[in-house]
Amino acid sequence: MRADEDLAPAAACAQAALAHNLIGRSVRFREAMELVRLYAAWNAPLLIHGETGTGKELVARAVHYLSPRRHRPFIPVNCATLPDTLVESELFGHARGAFTDASQARTGLVRMAEGGTLFLDEVEALSPHGQGALLRFLQDSSYRALGGNQLLHADVRIVAASNVDLRGQAAARAFRDDLLYRLDAFRVALPPLRERLDDLPLLVPHLLAKAAHATDGRPRGIDAPGLALLAAYGWPGNVRQLEHVLLKAHVVCPGAEVGVPELRRSAPELATLPAAAGAAATPPLAQDLRAAKRAAADQAERCFVEDWLARTAGNISEAARRSGVERAALSRLAKKYGVKSHPQ
Repeated sequence: MRADEDLAPAAACAQAALAHNLIGRSVRFREAMELVRLYAAWNAPLLIHGETGTGKELVARAVHYLSPRRHRPFIPVNCATLPDTLVESELFGHARGAFTDASQARTGLVRMAEGGTLFLDEVEALSPHGQGALLRFLQDSSYRALGGNQLLHADVRIVAASNVDLRGQAAARAFRDDLLYRLDAFRVALPPLRERLDDLPLLVPHLLAKAAHATDGRPRGIDAPGLALLAAYGWPGNVRQLEHVLLKAHVVCPGAEVGVPELRRSAPELATLPAAAGAAATPPLAQDLRAAKRAAADQAERCFVEDWLARTAGNISEAARRSGVERAALSRLAKKYGVKSHPQ
């Protein structure tokens, strides 16, 4: 096998990771991604907690596509958009004539997600009535369409997300504690960007590449002062805010590298930061692009090895056969990253 063939599966894994924007190597981020890979294999409800812009839906999609349910639907819904009077109809569907405007039967979101995953974003926005309806479904996965008589059963995994402290909400009686216990079987907490600024050398090149793809197709990098300026800011809007700033900076950049002038022109909040402060904040982790690519490749290789060995219960021979990687190469990668395996 050629050396480039040895890295081909890792490259595929890296592309999958990039597609979900799950980029990072900081300790807290890697811990969260470990839980994502671990919890993906199970059917119990999962609660994702994180500030706005940290990528909760991206994590929910990753859980779905890493799971045995990956070939079935992923249905997202923002609970803040569900009218209280129609929440049961939206979730479980309704029969014709169930209410005044029900001129025909309608399939609910639960039925649409059959065999797959139903993602409930901003679950804290559900009214008490909606919380009660969801709790009844979670108890035994059975439901009735509004106005229907038939008791139906759904094979659906529930993944919920919130940007508020649901435990605090439950303590304040603003959220049902019995529903929280059902949703919180597994939990993934996503760190805010300000607590993982060492991921900027990986995130920024990826987001600039994404900006190029969405606009003129011209790849642009970022210079060291520009990266230092980004590291000096607190990012209340997290990765989503960073993505929008870099998109604007890409558009106004006349050259091959985004720098401090383009960033300040694109984000007034950055204009108040002195350049000296940005330079002083340059983390030792602000590596050059080559080091960032190597770190991303290492992360992708580890992800690939862990995934295949998890699928085959650590059987290195079976993992090599199913993944198309030579056994010796896969064994080397397992040893490199300390992933446990056995020969047969």
